[in-house]
Amino acid sequence: MGVPTGTSYANTLYDRDFQLVVKASCVGPMSEWTGNELAKIGAADELEITSFRNDGTTRAYTTIWVVRVGDEFYVRSWHGRAAGWFRRALQQHAGRIQAGGVQRDVIFEEPDENVRGAIDEAYLSKYGRYGNTYVQPMIDAEAAEATFRLVPR
Repeated sequence: MGVPTGTSYANTLYDRDFQLVVKASCVGPMSEWTGNELAKIGAADELEITSFRNDGTTRAYTTIWVVRVGDEFYVRSWHGRAAGWFRRALQQHAGRIQAGGVQRDVIFEEPDENVRGAIDEAYLSKYGRYGNTYVQPMIDAEAAEATFRLVPR
């Protein structure tokens, strides 16, 4: 089995339970977003997201909205925790994103509840021009419970 090249765990030996290696690798030092990445991803209307399969390959990308709160990026599932991309991301906790000309491997981390208000406000501010029909579902409880903070690798 292979794992994603260019990652800190690319040469790690592991058994069939790849997600345990990925989760264990999350404990180590993380990278930070560069100023360029913060600007480009933050300005992008949409982000493409995928998770890694057990063999380390990526799945097809799903296009979603992304918001920036401070120097962090957050994504939510319009269809809550039942959405396929979200369920798969929960299994592996690792994947890849593309937005604004930036591609980056990330860890999917469920944020603390105390940032929900700031994330809601970011969705309202950034996507309010699309109207309540599209924005309200992104700040309702179902989507808020399906939120990831994107941690760069």
